[in-house]
Order: sequence, then structure tokens, then C-alpha cells
Amino acid sequence: MNALFLFLSLLLITTTPVHRIHDDIVWNVPTDEKMVAITFDDGPDILYTPDILTILKQYDAKATFFVVGFRAEKYPDIIKRQMNEGHEIANHTYKHLDFRGKSKQTIEEEIKKSEDVLYDITGKRPTLFRPPLGYYNKQIIDIAKQRGYTVVMWSKHQDTYDWQNPGTRRIVRRVVQHIQPGQIILFHDHGSGSRKQTVQALKEILPILKEKGYTFVTVSELLKHHPNYRDLNL
Repeated sequence: MNALFLFLSLLLITTTPVHRIHDDIVWNVPTDEKMVAITFDDGPDILYTPDILTILKQYDAKATFFVVGFRAEKYPDIIKRQMNEGHEIANHTYKHLDFRGKSKQTIEEEIKKSEDVLYDITGKRPTLFRPPLGYYNKQIIDIAKQRGYTVVMWSKHQDTYDWQNPGTRRIVRRVVQHIQPGQIILFHDHGSGSRKQTVQALKEILPILKEKGYTFVTVSELLKHHPNYRDLNL
């Protein structure tokens, strides 16, 4: 009898669904349509973001910019241009703090302050959030969800590591060799050092992918193809 009870208990444990933090994050969207979402973190940047916007316009590509609040305050005209040209503005916190070891209050303040700045500039509240440095835990995800955000990261093999300035050729090769429908691609339009490689790589990547039949949409547009779309905080 004890052996049977133990067996049933183990069976229950192994078959009961376990909620994981990973399930609350969007990494890619399963779709057969050749569409991808290009994203940029840490901007806006007075030098590189305008160049990036010009290239995106040339290839009729829409992108999602995960912007830092204090930089948006500094360059509101760039944010307005992004919005006017059909791109999506998303929340990447106010100061881009490393959230490891930070209190719930600090995390909430960072998200809310950036949200308020973006609302003042665009008249819209962002619905997408990406934590700084890609670090997340249950507390960060829960706070973001409570504020009505969908947490968005990036697809496997589509972190370009452009912030390391690995060389334009390596950035291009990484994106093109691993491209799949429904992916979310990570670039940076600001950061320590130059983003010239990012700009040049974008000039090469967009025509290659367009030739392959890909279209470039905002994350929210891509999410419309997500199987749990109605459950996302959009």
C-alpha cells in the first residue's frame, strides 16, 4: 500500500504542470510567415539612431526600440520620429540599472518613471518591456506583468553582440545564417563605444533578408501570430 501511494505521488508530481518564469517571456513567435522583428536597445542615440531610422525607412522595415527613459527625455524629437515613421516604442527602464539585488521599489520606480516619460512624449503608454542586461527573475517579471507589460527578450542565436563591436561581417553572418520566421533580433543603437558596425551591418542584413522574402515588423505586430496572443498583456 505504501509503495502504491509513493508511486501515485511521484506520478502526480511528474505530470502536474509547473509554471516557469521562462513561460512568461516572449523569445520568438512560431509562424510560417517570413516575418521577423528587429529590436534596438539602450537608445535613443543622437548619432546612430537617426542613421538607423534612415536605413529602416529605405527598406520599409519597422522596428521596436526598447528605449531608456532618461535618454528619451534628452532626445524627445528622435522618439517622435520613431513613432511618426511607424516604429514601436518600448520600455527599457529609466536609468538602465542592473536589477540584480535591487529592491521591489527600485524596480517599480525604474519601470514607471520610464513609462511616464514615454507617455509624455508620445501620448501612449508602452506595452512591451525588456529588462536591462537581459537579466530577469520572478520578481522582475511579476512587477512588469502587474503593470500590464508583456516581457520580450530575443531569439536564440539572434543576439548580435553588436555592443562588443565584433566586426560588421560577424554581425551580418550571425543574423543571416540563423534566420528563421518569427524571430526577434537584438541590436543596440546606443552604448559604450561606437555603433558604426551596427549601422553598417544593418545596411547589409536588410537587403539580404528582403531578397529571401522576409518582412520586418514591430514586436506587437509579430505577437499577433502568437498562439497565446489574447493572454498577453497587449
